[in-house]
Amino acid sequence: MRMDEVVDEIAELDARLTAAVRCLTQAVLEHSPTTFATSFSIEDMVVLDLIAEHRLPVEIFTLDTGRLPEETHALIERTRRHYGLPIRIVHPDPRHLEAFTRGEGTNAFHRSVELRKQCCEIRKVEPLRHALAGYRCWVTGLRREQAVTRGNIERLHWDESFRLMKLNPLVDWSERDTWTYIRARRVPYSELYDRGYRSIGCAPCTRAVMSSEGARDGRWWWEAPEHKECGLHVGPTGALARSTPSEATLA
Repeated sequence: MRMDEVVDEIAELDARLTAAVRCLTQAVLEHSPTTFATSFSIEDMVVLDLIAEHRLPVEIFTLDTGRLPEETHALIERTRRHYGLPIRIVHPDPRHLEAFTRGEGTNAFHRSVELRKQCCEIRKVEPLRHALAGYRCWVTGLRREQAVTRGNIERLHWDESFRLMKLNPLVDWSERDTWTYIRARRVPYSELYDRGYRSIGCAPCTRAVMSSEGARDGRWWWEAPEHKECGLHVGPTGALARSTPSEATLA
């Protein structure tokens, strides 16, 4: 890469970083109380670092589905020590989980998209709904570049499913931008990325990918790309939740 290209790339990242900080700060001012749901992906670690760096009053929580990789649990503890911030752990309803596994089995998600989504509903969507209760804004680390299902997401929109504003401060960041920030700031990240993972969820539903594959190809690899959402970010129509132009107020 030529030096002028490097300079341009750094300038573009600086602009995106400024926008991310601005919209996070503005969200806290205009839509408090605000909460951040982290899966401890590299994107979420960037958002967490921004919250910590700028001392924003944003509660941080994570969903423990009961099937997370041990590396994720280890990163939760490393993150707590690194930032000195409380991280709330939210669990599925054990009654719903027991009923599902008793009726369908522990690994029913392999049998059909419907069963996989039902598993995600119990382990992720229901707990998220409870965790978001009482908040006016939900922050995520979603990026448009991550998957074909995420190409149209907005920076800020009204989430009809959970009835609150949803902020995606890294929406226009590339994977390269994310890693540049992680390395420059020495932000903790999951060691699974060093083993070829590019997207990390539950252990049975996530694997490393080849260099020629996309970031989300390691998630639910037995399904078609257009199905690869767990339901956390899907609206009432079944499509990925996004805003209309009139709803997006944070530039």
